[in-house]
Amino acid sequence: MKENKRYLGLDFGSKTVGVAISDPLLMSAQGVEIIKRERENKIRKTLARIDELIEEYNVSEIVLGLPVNMDDSEGDRCIKTREFGEKLEKRTGLKVNYFDERLSSFEAHEILDECGIKSINHKEYVDEVAAMVILQGFLDELK
Repeated sequence: MKENKRYLGLDFGSKTVGVAISDPLLMSAQGVEIIKRERENKIRKTLARIDELIEEYNVSEIVLGLPVNMDDSEGDRCIKTREFGEKLEKRTGLKVNYFDERLSSFEAHEILDECGIKSINHKEYVDEVAAMVILQGFLDELK
């Protein structure tokens, strides 16, 4: 294992991208931020911000949540997520790992409830927490 290897976890959506980062020991995921997207078909600024985060945190690989349907099929959101992942790989040169994100938003809402955050305020945090859930699930599978 490379020293200071870190993974960047992303919850890609049409309006926002939740971001999480692993610790250097690959034990836990911490939330970083939510990148707000101006328009769904415009991702240049989103990619530029991800470049900055990769540099800042010395990221070696990316984990991208894949919104698989409950019946294991892949719909339109999966197609858009995979297209985004291909752009990330091409731009950054880093490996993009896809991780089934089913129920990650549900789990994120449960975590926010447990933290005492009122449901009316969940939208401020849910994408970042979902990115943490996705990345933590990936890290747990590495062990």
